[in-house]
Parts: sequence; structure tokens; C-alpha cells
Amino acid sequence: MSEAVIIQRPPQPGLFSRWRRNLFGSPLDCMVTIVCIALLAWLLYRFIDWAFISSIWAKEDEPLCRETHGACWSVIDARHRIILFGLFPFEEHWRSTLACVVMIATMVASCFSWFWSTMRISLLWICGFGLFYLLMRGGVLGMTDITPERWGGLALTIFIFASVSIIGMPLSVVLALARRSKLPGIAKLTGLFIDLFRSLPLLTILFTAAVITPFLLPGWLQGDKLYRVIAGFAIFFACYQAENIRAGLQAIPSGQDEAGLTLGLNYWQRVTRIQLPQAFRNSLPAIVNQFVITFKETSIVTIVGFFEILASGHAAYGTGEWTPHYIEVYVFIAAIYFIFVFSLSRYGAYLEKKLRVGRG
Repeated sequence: MSEAVIIQRPPQPGLFSRWRRNLFGSPLDCMVTIVCIALLAWLLYRFIDWAFISSIWAKEDEPLCRETHGACWSVIDARHRIILFGLFPFEEHWRSTLACVVMIATMVASCFSWFWSTMRISLLWICGFGLFYLLMRGGVLGMTDITPERWGGLALTIFIFASVSIIGMPLSVVLALARRSKLPGIAKLTGLFIDLFRSLPLLTILFTAAVITPFLLPGWLQGDKLYRVIAGFAIFFACYQAENIRAGLQAIPSGQDEAGLTLGLNYWQRVTRIQLPQAFRNSLPAIVNQFVITFKETSIVTIVGFFEILASGHAAYGTGEWTPHYIEVYVFIAAIYFIFVFSLSRYGAYLEKKLRVGRG
């Protein structure tokens, strides 16, 4: 009887060995690595010295900013309310703060798998977004009615992002399914609609929704400018997201749908139980990337007259004494964007690892 042959893989080199081979494998590699490390260390030291060691923090110490080469965080101490709340009334800032906390908590809660069902995730977002809007708008429970024209800052950015996601995500699923319809008329019209919006710049769509649409619609159908902009933004988002979902649907072997037919499942059962779960899994990196892009693109609404966080930051240093400290304001805003976008991208990477997206 022949003996089984056991093939042993050679031991894999450790992390230190790989670094040494890649970074110090030759004299030229050593020189380049040392120069890059020295440059990065120097840049890191300069940033730490500017941002923390030599910086000024209290708004009362603003005159000292002219005597130091460090950051003048006094502008953040003095003007952070304008950056975070914009034109929202000062005495009602607690409402805007609580609304942001509620919406962020809703986003975090939706990351837990317990909510990953159509009913639970829908109820979560309806309740969370409803409470967010109630706190921002008021008009009930003794709260002052504050119209959307007076919203601003971080709360407006979160509101636009959440609204676009709530409207655009279900619409993207509908568009993706309609474009794959077996009825040629529906498939071609949907494809024309998607390609039309994807071929236009987002700024053009927002400008049309904010400025041109009122001339085309009757008064009772116009609505508030903010809602028109959100509707245009959501359609733009849905068209891009629909193509991501359609790509995920096309990656599903046709035999799986045929197996569903064999089991007697109707169309919607096959879509909700077989096609869409796999489509979201297949397209997860692109879907998460589209959410990241959408959050950053909320800053474009400042062009059509909204006081989101970037416009609020511009107003924060617009007065005479704070004008020289615009860099600190933009660094603060960049840190806020980084926290949201980095958290979203890391959660996407976690999902990819958990669902083994892209692995055999």
C-alpha cells in the first residue's frame, strides 16, 4: 500500500522579516527608506508643535496668537457654535445638538446585525429621522417653529445626508430592478433615466432644483427649496447606487434564480431572499464608497445658498479679528469630515471581512 505524501508549506516570513526585505533590501532601498522616515518624522514634529505645543486655545488669549507660530484654536473656542449650528437660534442650540446625537445614534444602531431586516431597519430610520426632524423643526410640545432657512452647520449636513440616504437607497433598488426588467419598455426608459442623471454634474442638478424648478411647477407643488434640493440630490445618488446594485445582481449565477423558480418562489420572494442579499454583498465596496462620496458632496449645497458646515466655517472667520485664523477653522471642519468618513469606511471594511467579500 502506497503511503500518503504530506506536502509541507515552507514557513512564512514574519512581519519584521518582510519589512527588512522590502525596505532595506539594497543600499538604495535603505537610503530611500531613511530619507522618507526622517521627512515624515520632521513633518509629524512640525504638526504636533503647531497644533498642540505652541498653540493658543482660549478665546481670551487671541492677542497671543500674533506672538506665536502655533495654531490659534481660540477661533474654535469663540466661534464653534457658528460652525456647528449655523443660523440656528442661539437659545435653541440644545435642540440641534440633541437632533445630531439622535441621528448619529440611529446610524450607529443600524450597523448592528440585529437591525438587518426590512421591518427593523425601516422602523429604526423612520423613528430616528422623525425625531431628528421634530427637534430641528419644532412647532410642537412647546418648541419654537424654526423653518429650514434657519438651519445650518453640522446639523444641516447630517440632515441632508440622512435624507438623501433614506430617499435614495430604496429608489436605487427600484431603479436597478426596473433596468433589469424583462419588459423592454421599462428597461429602456429606466436606463435612459439613469444615464441622463449620471451624465449631469451634481451642481447642475442642485441648481436646477433650487432655482429653475419653481418656474416650471405650480406654487402648491414647489415646496421648500431645501426639500427640492434634497430630492434632486437623492435622485442623483439613486442613479449611481442603482448601477452598483445592478452590477451585484449581474454577478449572481442565473442558476440560483432558476432554483428559486423550481422551489415555487414568486418574483418578489426570489428578489428579496435570493437576489438582493447577494447583490448587496457583491457590491458592498462600491455601495459604501457611494455613501462616503455623498457625505462629502453635501458641501456642494453651499453653492445654492445653504448654510451647511463649510459655509458656517467661512462665516466663523469672516469677522475682522478672526480672519487670519482660517486655517484652524478648516482643519477643525476637516477633522469632523474625517471622523464621519473614516468611521464609515472602516465599517465597510469590517463588513467586507465579515461577509468575505472578494474572497474565494
